[in-house]
Parts: sequence; C-alpha cells; structure tokens
Amino acid sequence: MKKYILLSGLILSLYSCESNTYESLEEPEVITGPVTYTANVKSIIDANCAACHNSEAEIIPLETYAQVKSAVLNTNLLDRIQRQNGTPGQMPKAGRMSQDKINTILQWSTDGLLEN
Repeated sequence: MKKYILLSGLILSLYSCESNTYESLEEPEVITGPVTYTANVKSIIDANCAACHNSEAEIIPLETYAQVKSAVLNTNLLDRIQRQNGTPGQMPKAGRMSQDKINTILQWSTDGLLEN
C-alpha cells in the first residue's frame, strides 16, 4: 500500500511541475519603428546562432549583417527558426528561441532587412 501512495505522489508531482526558462519569463521587447539588424537582430543571432554558425565552422556563418541577410534571402533560415523542437532541421539545435525573438527576426525581414 505504501508503494502505491509513493508512486501516486511521484506521478502527481511530475504532472504538477511547470517548466519555465528565464527567457519565457522576460517581458517581450517593444520595438517602435522598423526592425533593424544592428538595433534588434544582431544580439539575437549572436546569442542563439553564432556559436555554431561562425567562420571556423563548416556551415553557413552568421556573424555579419551581410551573412545573416543572405541566409534569410537564399536559405530557409526563417523556416528553420520557426520549426518546433524536435522537428528535423529546427534551429537552433539547442532549442527553439522564444516566439518574441522569432517574431523580431520575421519583422526584420518584413521591414526590408534594414541594417541600421
């Protein structure tokens, strides 16, 4: 009987846990005016992509405005950052960025991929 109570308690505690990352607890960034690479996108790319996508890697580097712009225009970067965790080709591989950050990159594309 004691085993069933402990097992029930364990199962209940696992289902009641909530997993939040610090990122999901942050307030969304409010951007007024057009989204630009330097002001809004570079920090997102640096924090989430540049560790793997650098000039030393054998994959597309994402270290400069020109490289990131080219990746948006000539590869499926926008599609890959929107894929759900566990989906083949999803980026970053470490886990999906917050929707707020994805939306910023999408808005940058919509606003014309402005640099400054």
